[in-house]
Amino acid sequence: MNAKDILEIKALLTTPKKIVIVPHKNPDGDAIGSTLGLLQYLLNENHKATIIAPNDYPDFLKWLPKENSILKYDTQKEDSETLINTADIIFTLDFNALHRTGSMETILDNSNAIKIMIDHHQQPDDYAKYMFSDVTMSSTCEMVYHFFAKLEVLKDIDKDIATCLYVGIMTDTGSFRFRSTTSTTHRIIADLIDKGADNTQIHNNVYDTNSYNRLQLLGCALGNLKVLPEYRTAYITLSQDELQKLDYKKGDTEGFVNYALSLNKTVLAAIFIEDKNQGIIKISLRSKGSFSVNEFSRAHFEGGGHTNAAGGKSDTSLASTVEKFISILPIYSKALNNE
Repeated sequence: MNAKDILEIKALLTTPKKIVIVPHKNPDGDAIGSTLGLLQYLLNENHKATIIAPNDYPDFLKWLPKENSILKYDTQKEDSETLINTADIIFTLDFNALHRTGSMETILDNSNAIKIMIDHHQQPDDYAKYMFSDVTMSSTCEMVYHFFAKLEVLKDIDKDIATCLYVGIMTDTGSFRFRSTTSTTHRIIADLIDKGADNTQIHNNVYDTNSYNRLQLLGCALGNLKVLPEYRTAYITLSQDELQKLDYKKGDTEGFVNYALSLNKTVLAAIFIEDKNQGIIKISLRSKGSFSVNEFSRAHFEGGGHTNAAGGKSDTSLASTVEKFISILPIYSKALNNE
């Protein structure tokens, strides 16, 4: 995003606009944190702004300021489409391809609104007039902070905005332990704390809210953990029956794949979760070092993401998906064993 783009966006935002802000399907902490942080800034500037999420998100994010104003497209379709069709500007946050919004893809693609993308994932599609894309950033929330800096409005970040941005940076950096966490990231976090973000309370609200059933589900997942030492790979499976038995709620499997990655000498980790309602197997991939799960997922599982964190899906059974995954590993044996 160059200086000319910033000047044009500043000009756009000088008068009240009808604005829609969209995260990706199955939004996570970074998607919800970034959209809520941007929303509150725009509302404070007297814009008529609304977040429209493709669907629901985990309960551990439902304490955030203004969270209850978010529309869900899958259950509030008519109201959502009216807002999209009449919007002057549409911000898309934490994704860079419209298919990541699921059933919202067509209406967003057909919208005449000016589109502004803020995202840190690799290989963006060219659908937005203004693109702020940087794969080196830890999170979209960090990018929103930089976006505010470009607009010269950092002084307008209040406690609520700071809280939302802190959540997204914290969750997308694995509590500041991933390689994408830079000294700049820490300086931004320090500023957000200075502006009112309560780091201890935020951590407690996101991570210390386990239900009994979620911990039982974690036990089930770890019981299903398999290790392939010849490929320095570990994977977890969860069937629909196992999810139902333990009263699965959206977000309950968040972070489970990291337990597989934490195994000594493991370079590649995966979790395969059966979703019979959608007829797919959801896949989360994690890696260490330079092994790219973004490229791996794009090549084999219709997904993508970052070098060390990506997602994908399979339309076959859980067993056949795992079988395919294992059959692919010999292709990457040298890369995995050289890490």
